[in-house]
Amino acid sequence: MHKPIKYVEKAVAVAANAAWFVFDKANSVNQNASFTPRWSDKPLQKSWEKSKPQLGWPRETDSLCPKCVPEIRQQILDGKLPVEILSNEKVGEIKAQIIERDGKILMVKECAKHGKFEDVMSIDPAFMRHLEDVFPGRDIEAHADEHLHHHGSSTIKHGRGSVLTVDQTNRCNMMCDPCFMDANQVGFVHELTWEDIQQLLDNAVSIKPRRQMSVQFSGGEPTLSPYFLDAVRYARKVGFNSVQAATNGIEFAKSPEFCKKAAEAGLRYAYLQFDGIGNEANSHRAVGNLFDVKMRAIENLWSNGVDIVPVITIINGINNEQVGAVVRFALDNPKKIPFLSFQPVSFTGRDEAISDERRIAQRYTLSHLAHDVKNQVGLGEPIRDWFPISFMGTFSDFADLVHGPEADWGQLSCGCHPNCGIGLAVMCDKETKEAVPVTAFLHADQLAKDIARINDAARSKKWSVLGVSLALLRNYDPFHSPTHFKMSDLIAKFDKCFGMSKKAQTGEYGKVTGDRTMDDITKRRADRWNFLFIAGMWFQDLFNYDFRRTEQCIIPYATQEGEISFCAYNTGVGWRNIIEKMHMTATLTKWYDEHGKHEIFAGNKNVNLAETEHRLVLREEDVHRHRQTDLDEKGIAKTAREEKKRARDAKLADAENERMLKLYKQHVLNEQPGESLIQIGAIQPAPAKTVEREEVGSFGD
Repeated sequence: MHKPIKYVEKAVAVAANAAWFVFDKANSVNQNASFTPRWSDKPLQKSWEKSKPQLGWPRETDSLCPKCVPEIRQQILDGKLPVEILSNEKVGEIKAQIIERDGKILMVKECAKHGKFEDVMSIDPAFMRHLEDVFPGRDIEAHADEHLHHHGSSTIKHGRGSVLTVDQTNRCNMMCDPCFMDANQVGFVHELTWEDIQQLLDNAVSIKPRRQMSVQFSGGEPTLSPYFLDAVRYARKVGFNSVQAATNGIEFAKSPEFCKKAAEAGLRYAYLQFDGIGNEANSHRAVGNLFDVKMRAIENLWSNGVDIVPVITIINGINNEQVGAVVRFALDNPKKIPFLSFQPVSFTGRDEAISDERRIAQRYTLSHLAHDVKNQVGLGEPIRDWFPISFMGTFSDFADLVHGPEADWGQLSCGCHPNCGIGLAVMCDKETKEAVPVTAFLHADQLAKDIARINDAARSKKWSVLGVSLALLRNYDPFHSPTHFKMSDLIAKFDKCFGMSKKAQTGEYGKVTGDRTMDDITKRRADRWNFLFIAGMWFQDLFNYDFRRTEQCIIPYATQEGEISFCAYNTGVGWRNIIEKMHMTATLTKWYDEHGKHEIFAGNKNVNLAETEHRLVLREEDVHRHRQTDLDEKGIAKTAREEKKRARDAKLADAENERMLKLYKQHVLNEQPGESLIQIGAIQPAPAKTVEREEVGSFGD
């Protein structure tokens, strides 16, 4: 039985639907031209002006050969080829076909030298078609950017991105598999100086469109940099309103005081490495008490005003069964977990030379994620409730419209390719813990179309806000919303996110700008409703690389050689290896001589924590779940280290067998080295007897 207010809200929704048609008809007459905002030299785009790459299938795209690229990269590192070749030639590029076969979407390609390659892009063609169908188009073309975007085929061409990644150091206090940057293994230290950090952040604000990007300090482990806190502070100073750290959490778990200093410097989010629930689920990282570290880091950070985003690298057969446990953890702790970021594994760094057997067994796609969330938690219908994260571009366009031409920054816009990232929005009641997908009670696809029509008309702020309010109400179904959720909560949530009203602009919800205080943080957290966003971000590797994705990357890396797509830097032609070598700080030996060795937690070593108590809700069945053993049962290696060890063991076994064979020939058959049996031509084999053929089974049958 629905609450009486729900029936009143349904009547309002019906009335809003009728009013919308009057509004829309009036809004269609004599529409205005788009204005050019201060943060761009090009006007805001109409919906029909947004470009799109070729989508659907079968289609052809530009990709890379997984064998050619490492060979050419090594020649560059060895000085046999100039680095300029990456900007002037299409190094290692081959054509790829995206096709449907046997209920899957595949990328297939062939190199004239190394043969054929094939990999899975989706296990659900209908799901992938849905993602591509609702893609609204690319962001404004990047401009005033030639000094930073000049990387040949890998050049970013669209938008300004969402998260600028700055690797402060390649040093790390862990030794993980997988590790896309191969931290602690390259034999030298690449660590940014304070002048480097300032220059990279200054460069970032010079490109247009100048969007309100997030800045994520990464590594290695960024907290090992002596300039970590200074970098956070400076990023806030130059205007970035969301400063993040991609961290394993060790330093934050060890020291509440360090968390306080980070928060005071302006750290807003900690993107926390998080593989699952319980120490067993994290044991493949080889730190004895790693889950205790995560719990303590969350408590220390949250209590000092920093929000936490668990980041889960998902590997099929290793921890894909943890998807449900992690989502339940977020649902059980709605006051402390506003965001989950699942990242299907990218076979790069230590895993670039992966065997076909292990790659096929461990491959995990965005379609796997959507189905695992449904199957393990019972949450979300893949096609109804999951959207490409670029879907939010239409809503960002609305914010740009109402903020007007005098705004210094554009709204953050996630204009990536629809094959890059997906999201499921869940409205969680912090008091009752009821959770409902937003798209179960809000017709998101139609809402986006309505808002696009409002954006295209380019009317005044008041008129546009009226239109969006009608669009929200007419697409709202109160009978499927959470029990205590109201229409007014819906409008307030939208206002809080996109700044429609004076209430949002004057900070009544709590400011997010560089001068925010703990009081602002408390105000924002007082909201009864947690808008939990479950995201999947699938970074490319050489086996599924698509340059159409690279061109519109929203997570560029800031480097001494310009800003480079996340995938082009870490995978692709491998700019990371080259740039870090070009700008290395010192050899490892010299660094240790001058600075000493930092502590590394490996070999199941425990992190020394002052306390392990926490107030997070955990489910016993998830905490004590046994480690996943799918690959053990199939006899497939789980990590690059294990795969290399098996190869070495096999080589040693072959050598030992060869040695024993030589001894047998020498001492049993009395053969001397170099001697071989000679067939005497006069002796002919006896005629074969006619016998009934026997079926002989192989060993193991």
